[in-house]
Amino acid sequence: MKSETEQRNPRSMNVDTMSTEAILRLINSEDQKVPAAIGQPEVLAAIAQVVAAVDRAIASGGHVFYVGAGTSGRLGVLDAAETVPTYGVSPQLFQSLIAGGEGAMIKAVEGAEDSAALGREDLIARHFAQNDFLLGIAASGRTPYVIGALDYARSLGAETGALSCNPDAEISKHADLPIEVVVGPEVVTGSTRMKAGTAQKLVLNMISTTSMINAGKVYGNLMVDVLPTNEKLVDRAKRIIQAATDVSFEEAATYYERAAHRPKLAIVMILTGQGADAAQALLDACGGRIAQAVKRANQN
Repeated sequence: MKSETEQRNPRSMNVDTMSTEAILRLINSEDQKVPAAIGQPEVLAAIAQVVAAVDRAIASGGHVFYVGAGTSGRLGVLDAAETVPTYGVSPQLFQSLIAGGEGAMIKAVEGAEDSAALGREDLIARHFAQNDFLLGIAASGRTPYVIGALDYARSLGAETGALSCNPDAEISKHADLPIEVVVGPEVVTGSTRMKAGTAQKLVLNMISTTSMINAGKVYGNLMVDVLPTNEKLVDRAKRIIQAATDVSFEEAATYYERAAHRPKLAIVMILTGQGADAAQALLDACGGRIAQAVKRANQN
């Protein structure tokens, strides 16, 4: 029997004869099934378990690895890359491996995903260790490259998770914490860059965002560790300081400079009345969490 991701969708059997507007309505209608599938209690519970494992890895000084092939691999690369400017973390904290290497981001590398040994070798080359966490991503749930990486990670005693879009997926059997988001057949049969890809993107967003919130990278709902690497982000950093402290934009800009372009530090300086060194010491003592740093300052 074919897997869910390979089944033909009865609603799109005649999609090639539909009008453009009818095709768009159909795709949109199918896409709306994705968040509902993720919102199932058992799926959210599985995602929460993965977030807890990610938190443990980060707290222990470990790293988070995404491993996938094709669309799944590209989505892992995207999510890992975006944690750096958004949350100011090291590029090594969230790492991604795609079957076939960096070139596979743009052009498919045939056969790479069929090698379990390659998945293992790529992890070894990245110095994957016991206190790291590995999330294997495969829409079909049976990609050998991902299975090879999962098996190697487990052989070291590392925690592992799996993200697939089929029930009883093969990769689920090779991971400690499986997530299965069953979104059903695609509008174009087997084109898992569609609903399955959307599901994977949403779940990866949830995992990395929640773990970064838990790590103190967010204050209120503000990305207070944003890296101001261009003009747009410099302006955003100043406005984050302004929003978090209710000072004027001009005062926020002044503190942005005093804090050596670190929005989180500027916020603590304003909210506590401390200088840069004392404010940084407060942050260090509170694991980088602004709310705790401000509370501690008020208690003293």
